[in-house]
Amino acid sequence: MWSDDEYAEWLLASQRGVLARAQVLSLGMTTEALRHRIRPGGSWQRLLPGVYLTVTGEPTREQREVAALLYAGQPSIITGPAALARYRIRGPAAATVDVLVPVGHEHASRAFVVTHRTRRMPQSWTVDRALRYAQPARAVVDTVAGLTGLAEARTVVASAIQQRRCSIGQIAAELRERHSAGHALLRAVLAEVADGTNSAAEGDLRDLIAKSDLPVPYYNPTLFLDGKFLARPDAWWPQAAVAVEMDSKEFHLLPEDWEQTMRRHRRMTAAGLSVLHLSPRQLHAEPRQVLTDIAAALRAGRPVPRITMRRSVA
Repeated sequence: MWSDDEYAEWLLASQRGVLARAQVLSLGMTTEALRHRIRPGGSWQRLLPGVYLTVTGEPTREQREVAALLYAGQPSIITGPAALARYRIRGPAAATVDVLVPVGHEHASRAFVVTHRTRRMPQSWTVDRALRYAQPARAVVDTVAGLTGLAEARTVVASAIQQRRCSIGQIAAELRERHSAGHALLRAVLAEVADGTNSAAEGDLRDLIAKSDLPVPYYNPTLFLDGKFLARPDAWWPQAAVAVEMDSKEFHLLPEDWEQTMRRHRRMTAAGLSVLHLSPRQLHAEPRQVLTDIAAALRAGRPVPRITMRRSVA
Protein backbone atom coordinates (compact mmCIF):
# COMPACT_ATOMS: atom_id res chain seq x y z
CA MET A 1 0.00 0.00 0.00
CA TRP A 2 1.15 3.50 -0.79
CA SER A 3 1.34 6.22 1.82
CA ASP A 4 -0.75 9.34 1.25
CA ASP A 5 2.39 11.24 0.24
CA GLU A 6 3.40 8.55 -2.26
CA TYR A 7 -0.08 8.50 -3.80
CA ALA A 8 -0.16 12.29 -4.08
CA GLU A 9 3.26 12.27 -5.75
CA TRP A 10 2.18 9.56 -8.21
CA LEU A 11 -1.11 11.32 -9.01
CA LEU A 12 0.57 14.65 -9.68
CA ALA A 13 3.18 13.01 -11.92
CA SER A 14 0.60 10.95 -13.82
CA GLN A 15 -1.69 13.93 -14.35
CA ARG A 16 1.09 16.40 -15.16
CA GLY A 17 0.34 18.55 -12.15
CA VAL A 18 -3.40 18.79 -12.88
CA LEU A 19 -5.99 17.79 -10.27
CA ALA A 20 -9.77 17.62 -10.10
CA ARG A 21 -11.57 19.10 -7.10
CA ALA A 22 -12.59 15.68 -5.77
CA GLN A 23 -8.98 14.52 -5.92
CA VAL A 24 -7.75 17.61 -4.06
CA LEU A 25 -10.23 17.07 -1.27
CA SER A 26 -9.46 13.33 -1.10
CA LEU A 27 -5.82 14.21 -0.47
CA GLY A 28 -6.85 16.05 2.69
CA MET A 29 -6.91 19.66 1.52
CA THR A 30 -9.81 21.74 2.85
CA THR A 31 -12.02 23.87 0.65
CA GLU A 32 -10.63 26.96 2.37
CA ALA A 33 -7.06 25.94 1.55
CA LEU A 34 -8.07 25.27 -2.06
CA ARG A 35 -9.65 28.70 -2.40
CA HIS A 36 -6.48 30.24 -0.99
CA ARG A 37 -4.31 28.51 -3.57
CA ILE A 38 -6.45 29.49 -6.59
CA ARG A 39 -6.99 33.10 -5.46
CA PRO A 40 -5.59 35.86 -7.73
CA GLY A 41 -1.84 35.70 -7.27
CA GLY A 42 -2.07 32.25 -5.66
CA SER A 43 0.22 29.31 -6.35
CA TRP A 44 -2.39 27.33 -8.31
CA GLN A 45 -4.72 28.24 -11.17
CA ARG A 46 -8.18 27.16 -12.26
CA LEU A 47 -8.15 25.72 -15.80
CA LEU A 48 -11.77 24.54 -15.98
CA PRO A 49 -14.68 24.20 -13.58
CA GLY A 50 -13.45 21.90 -10.84
CA VAL A 51 -10.03 21.38 -12.47
CA TYR A 52 -6.82 23.02 -11.26
CA LEU A 53 -3.20 23.30 -12.33
CA THR A 54 -0.89 23.11 -9.33
CA VAL A 55 1.65 25.55 -10.79
CA THR A 56 1.51 29.03 -12.27
CA GLY A 57 2.32 29.94 -15.85
CA GLU A 58 0.95 28.82 -19.20
CA PRO A 59 -0.27 25.20 -19.17
CA THR A 60 1.40 22.78 -21.56
CA ARG A 61 -0.45 20.90 -24.26
CA GLU A 62 -0.51 17.76 -22.14
CA GLN A 63 -1.74 19.66 -19.08
CA ARG A 64 -4.64 21.06 -21.11
CA GLU A 65 -5.46 17.55 -22.34
CA VAL A 66 -5.41 16.08 -18.82
CA ALA A 67 -7.62 18.96 -17.68
CA ALA A 68 -10.06 18.24 -20.53
CA LEU A 69 -10.38 14.59 -19.51
CA LEU A 70 -10.79 15.44 -15.81
CA TYR A 71 -13.45 17.98 -16.70
CA ALA A 72 -15.32 15.56 -18.98
CA GLY A 73 -14.90 12.65 -16.55
CA GLN A 74 -14.89 8.94 -17.23
CA PRO A 75 -15.00 7.45 -19.83
CA SER A 76 -13.96 10.44 -21.97
CA ILE A 77 -11.32 10.01 -24.70
CA ILE A 78 -9.35 12.60 -26.69
CA THR A 79 -9.84 12.59 -30.47
CA GLY A 80 -9.45 15.00 -33.39
CA PRO A 81 -6.39 17.20 -33.98
CA ALA A 82 -5.12 16.76 -30.41
CA ALA A 83 -5.01 13.00 -30.90
CA LEU A 84 -3.34 13.43 -34.30
CA ALA A 85 -0.62 15.51 -32.64
CA ARG A 86 -0.05 12.68 -30.14
CA TYR A 87 0.55 10.28 -33.05
CA ARG A 88 2.56 12.91 -34.96
CA ILE A 89 0.09 12.80 -37.83
CA ARG A 90 -0.04 16.04 -39.77
CA GLY A 91 -3.28 17.95 -39.37
CA PRO A 92 -4.80 21.28 -38.34
CA ALA A 93 -3.45 23.00 -35.26
CA ALA A 94 -5.09 21.71 -32.10
CA ALA A 95 -6.49 24.98 -30.77
CA THR A 96 -9.01 23.03 -28.68
CA VAL A 97 -9.14 19.58 -27.14
CA ASP A 98 -11.84 17.41 -28.72
CA VAL A 99 -13.20 14.84 -26.26
CA LEU A 100 -15.54 11.94 -26.98
CA VAL A 101 -18.19 11.36 -24.32
CA PRO A 102 -21.21 9.02 -24.22
CA VAL A 103 -24.65 10.23 -25.24
CA GLY A 104 -26.37 11.69 -22.18
CA HIS A 105 -23.15 12.99 -20.72
CA GLU A 106 -23.79 16.10 -18.67
CA HIS A 107 -20.70 18.21 -19.36
CA ALA A 108 -21.01 20.68 -22.25
CA SER A 109 -18.13 22.25 -24.19
CA ARG A 110 -16.26 24.80 -22.12
CA ALA A 111 -13.23 27.05 -22.71
CA PHE A 112 -10.71 24.97 -24.70
CA VAL A 113 -12.68 21.71 -24.36
CA VAL A 114 -15.09 20.59 -27.09
CA THR A 115 -17.21 17.60 -26.07
CA HIS A 116 -18.64 15.30 -28.74
CA ARG A 117 -21.48 13.09 -27.58
CA THR A 118 -21.47 9.76 -29.36
CA ARG A 119 -23.16 6.37 -29.26
CA ARG A 120 -19.93 4.87 -30.59
CA MET A 121 -17.46 5.27 -27.77
CA PRO A 122 -14.14 3.64 -28.71
CA GLN A 123 -13.61 0.11 -27.45
CA SER A 124 -9.84 0.58 -27.42
CA TRP A 125 -7.55 3.57 -27.02
CA THR A 126 -3.95 4.61 -26.47
CA VAL A 127 -2.97 5.30 -22.86
CA ASP A 128 -0.19 7.64 -21.78
CA ARG A 129 -0.50 7.63 -17.98
CA ALA A 130 -3.59 9.78 -17.31
CA LEU A 131 -4.15 10.56 -20.99
CA ARG A 132 -6.45 8.53 -23.24
CA TYR A 133 -6.44 8.96 -27.02
CA ALA A 134 -8.72 7.49 -29.68
CA GLN A 135 -6.96 5.12 -32.06
CA PRO A 136 -5.44 6.77 -35.19
CA ALA A 137 -8.20 5.77 -37.65
CA ARG A 138 -10.91 7.20 -35.38
CA ALA A 139 -8.90 10.39 -34.84
CA VAL A 140 -8.39 10.78 -38.60
CA VAL A 141 -12.11 10.41 -39.37
CA ASP A 142 -13.11 12.73 -36.51
CA THR A 143 -10.60 15.35 -37.68
CA VAL A 144 -11.54 15.27 -41.35
CA ALA A 145 -15.21 15.59 -40.39
CA GLY A 146 -14.40 19.11 -39.18
CA LEU A 147 -12.42 20.22 -42.24
CA THR A 148 -13.66 22.15 -45.27
CA GLY A 149 -10.77 21.79 -47.73
CA LEU A 150 -9.87 18.73 -49.81
CA ALA A 151 -6.14 19.51 -49.57
CA GLU A 152 -6.29 19.47 -45.77
CA ALA A 153 -8.16 16.19 -45.79
CA ARG A 154 -5.61 14.66 -48.14
CA THR A 155 -2.77 15.77 -45.88
CA VAL A 156 -4.30 14.14 -42.80
CA VAL A 157 -5.00 10.83 -44.54
CA ALA A 158 -1.66 10.76 -46.37
CA SER A 159 0.30 11.50 -43.20
CA ALA A 160 -1.48 8.77 -41.24
CA ILE A 161 -0.88 6.21 -43.99
CA GLN A 162 2.69 7.20 -44.84
CA GLN A 163 3.71 7.09 -41.18
CA ARG A 164 1.95 3.72 -40.84
CA ARG A 165 -0.25 4.83 -37.97
CA CYS A 166 -3.24 3.14 -39.60
CA SER A 167 -4.29 1.66 -42.92
CA ILE A 168 -6.71 2.83 -45.58
CA GLY A 169 -8.80 -0.22 -44.71
CA GLN A 170 -9.03 0.86 -41.07
CA ILE A 171 -10.09 4.38 -42.07
CA ALA A 172 -12.67 3.00 -44.50
CA ALA A 173 -14.01 0.63 -41.83
CA GLU A 174 -14.34 3.50 -39.37
CA LEU A 175 -16.16 5.55 -42.00
CA ARG A 176 -18.61 2.70 -42.71
CA GLU A 177 -19.69 2.83 -39.08
CA ARG A 178 -20.84 6.42 -39.49
CA HIS A 179 -24.49 7.09 -40.24
CA SER A 180 -23.98 10.78 -41.00
CA ALA A 181 -23.81 12.06 -44.58
CA GLY A 182 -21.33 14.76 -43.57
CA HIS A 183 -18.18 12.92 -44.63
CA ALA A 184 -17.96 13.93 -48.29
CA LEU A 185 -14.33 15.09 -48.00
CA LEU A 186 -13.12 11.83 -46.55
CA ARG A 187 -15.09 9.81 -49.06
CA ALA A 188 -13.49 11.86 -51.86
CA VAL A 189 -9.99 11.18 -50.51
CA LEU A 190 -10.69 7.47 -50.16
CA ALA A 191 -12.06 7.42 -53.71
CA GLU A 192 -8.79 8.93 -54.91
CA VAL A 193 -6.85 6.26 -53.07
CA ALA A 194 -9.02 3.58 -54.66
CA ASP A 195 -8.19 5.17 -58.03
CA GLY A 196 -4.50 5.07 -57.22
CA THR A 197 -3.73 8.42 -55.61
CA ASN A 198 -1.91 7.69 -52.38
CA SER A 199 -0.70 10.98 -50.93
CA ALA A 200 -1.71 14.60 -50.61
CA ALA A 201 0.92 15.64 -53.15
CA GLU A 202 -0.30 13.04 -55.63
CA GLY A 203 -3.82 14.36 -55.19
CA ASP A 204 -2.61 17.85 -56.06
CA LEU A 205 -0.88 16.46 -59.16
CA ARG A 206 -4.12 14.76 -60.17
CA ASP A 207 -6.02 18.04 -59.84
CA LEU A 208 -3.41 19.93 -61.88
CA ILE A 209 -3.49 17.40 -64.72
CA ALA A 210 -7.30 17.25 -64.71
CA LYS A 211 -7.46 21.02 -65.32
CA SER A 212 -4.91 20.88 -68.17
CA ASP A 213 -4.94 19.67 -71.77
CA LEU A 214 -2.64 16.74 -70.97
CA PRO A 215 -3.89 13.22 -71.62
CA VAL A 216 -5.04 11.52 -68.42
CA PRO A 217 -2.38 9.16 -67.08
CA TYR A 218 -2.76 5.98 -65.06
CA TYR A 219 -2.22 6.66 -61.36
CA ASN A 220 -0.05 4.26 -59.37
CA PRO A 221 -0.13 1.40 -61.88
CA THR A 222 2.14 -1.60 -61.40
CA LEU A 223 4.72 -1.81 -64.20
CA PHE A 224 6.47 -4.98 -65.32
CA LEU A 225 9.61 -5.36 -67.43
CA ASP A 226 9.56 -8.63 -69.40
CA GLY A 227 6.97 -9.91 -66.93
CA LYS A 228 8.97 -9.02 -63.83
CA PHE A 229 7.97 -6.26 -61.40
CA LEU A 230 9.65 -2.95 -62.21
CA ALA A 231 8.01 -0.11 -60.31
CA ARG A 232 4.79 1.63 -59.30
CA PRO A 233 5.11 5.27 -60.40
CA ASP A 234 2.73 7.95 -59.20
CA ALA A 235 1.56 8.75 -62.75
CA TRP A 236 2.21 6.85 -66.00
CA TRP A 237 1.66 7.55 -69.71
CA PRO A 238 2.33 4.24 -71.53
CA GLN A 239 2.10 5.79 -75.00
CA ALA A 240 5.28 7.78 -74.27
CA ALA A 241 6.83 5.69 -71.45
CA VAL A 242 6.74 8.76 -69.20
CA ALA A 243 6.48 8.41 -65.44
CA VAL A 244 6.03 11.13 -62.82
CA GLU A 245 7.26 10.67 -59.27
CA MET A 246 6.26 13.00 -56.43
CA ASP A 247 9.44 13.33 -54.40
CA SER A 248 8.79 14.75 -50.96
CA LYS A 249 10.60 13.64 -47.83
CA GLU A 250 7.50 14.84 -46.03
CA PHE A 251 5.75 11.76 -47.41
CA HIS A 252 8.80 9.48 -47.33
CA LEU A 253 9.67 10.04 -43.69
CA LEU A 254 11.48 6.77 -43.09
CA PRO A 255 15.05 6.62 -44.50
CA GLU A 256 14.39 3.25 -46.11
CA ASP A 257 11.39 4.72 -47.98
CA TRP A 258 13.52 7.47 -49.47
CA GLU A 259 16.27 5.02 -50.48
CA GLN A 260 13.68 2.78 -52.10
CA THR A 261 12.47 5.73 -54.18
CA MET A 262 16.00 6.29 -55.47
CA ARG A 263 16.45 2.60 -56.34
CA ARG A 264 13.13 2.64 -58.18
CA HIS A 265 14.30 5.64 -60.23
CA ARG A 266 17.44 3.82 -61.33
CA ARG A 267 15.47 0.75 -62.38
CA MET A 268 12.99 2.77 -64.42
CA THR A 269 15.55 4.85 -66.30
CA ALA A 270 17.63 1.73 -67.03
CA ALA A 271 14.51 0.18 -68.60
CA GLY A 272 14.12 3.15 -70.96
CA LEU A 273 11.47 5.15 -69.11
CA SER A 274 11.54 8.93 -68.91
CA VAL A 275 11.07 9.77 -65.23
CA LEU A 276 10.12 13.27 -64.08
CA HIS A 277 10.61 14.08 -60.41
CA LEU A 278 8.38 16.77 -58.91
CA SER A 279 8.09 18.26 -55.45
CA PRO A 280 4.94 19.60 -53.77
CA ARG A 281 6.51 23.06 -53.80
CA GLN A 282 6.87 22.94 -57.58
CA LEU A 283 3.22 21.98 -58.00
CA HIS A 284 2.11 25.05 -56.08
CA ALA A 285 4.79 27.56 -57.13
CA GLU A 286 5.34 26.53 -60.77
CA PRO A 287 2.23 24.72 -62.04
CA ARG A 288 2.60 25.96 -65.64
CA GLN A 289 6.23 24.86 -65.78
CA VAL A 290 5.29 21.45 -64.43
CA LEU A 291 2.69 21.02 -67.19
CA THR A 292 5.15 22.28 -69.81
CA ASP A 293 7.79 19.78 -68.69
CA ILE A 294 5.33 16.87 -68.76
CA ALA A 295 4.03 17.89 -72.19
CA ALA A 296 7.60 18.06 -73.56
CA ALA A 297 8.38 14.61 -72.19
CA LEU A 298 5.21 13.20 -73.76
CA ARG A 299 6.10 14.67 -77.16
CA ALA A 300 9.62 13.23 -77.03
CA GLY A 301 8.66 9.86 -75.59
CA ARG A 302 7.99 6.53 -77.26
CA PRO A 303 6.37 3.38 -75.88
CA VAL A 304 8.64 0.65 -74.52
CA PRO A 305 7.27 -2.68 -75.80
CA ARG A 306 8.86 -4.68 -72.99
CA ILE A 307 6.82 -2.76 -70.39
CA THR A 308 3.39 -4.07 -69.39
CA MET A 309 1.03 -2.61 -66.83
CA ARG A 310 -1.54 -3.65 -64.28
CA ARG A 311 -3.89 -0.89 -63.18
CA SER A 312 -4.25 0.02 -59.53
CA VAL A 313 -7.38 -1.42 -57.87
CA ALA A 314 -9.04 -0.62 -54.55
